[in-house]
Amino acid sequence: MRLPRSVAGWTIAVFGGLALLMGAVGLLWPEALLGMLGFEIPETRAPGDYTGTFVTASSMASFNMGVYYLLATATEWRAFYRFTVVFRLVTFTVFSLAVVADVAPGRFFGVALWEGLGALATAAGLWWDARRAGPAGVTGAAEAPVPGDRRGTGTPGVGPAADAVR
Repeated sequence: MRLPRSVAGWTIAVFGGLALLMGAVGLLWPEALLGMLGFEIPETRAPGDYTGTFVTASSMASFNMGVYYLLATATEWRAFYRFTVVFRLVTFTVFSLAVVADVAPGRFFGVALWEGLGALATAAGLWWDARRAGPAGVTGAAEAPVPGDRRGTGTPGVGPAADAVR
């Protein structure tokens, strides 16, 4: 797997790696994940308590999301980066409201904060990358060709057109 090629790509890679890791922790050691999030862990669960089922489902979703984010990083899928900014801000809002409404413990606000700060970091990275690229997205310096990389073949400084549709 390639290292990210942009500041925004690094923010997406970090989030993806942590989502993958936290998903794996939730699948392998759900009590540890619940403890990190500030949830109580009773000795026994009452009949009809599906906490384990929910942790398994959300951990699998987190694991998969981590894979998606890392794939987006590997392909420098900038449209995906922009999409995540909006929806991570929505996630920040929903998780914050859950804490304020006493639906989630106060410690859960850390998850909301992680989402909000991650969205702002990616937005800043996108801004920085666009500013650094200059007009028309051309870096001005020819990148060294990567064996097997056919994007922009014969056109130095031209990246993939995956985000041409806005």
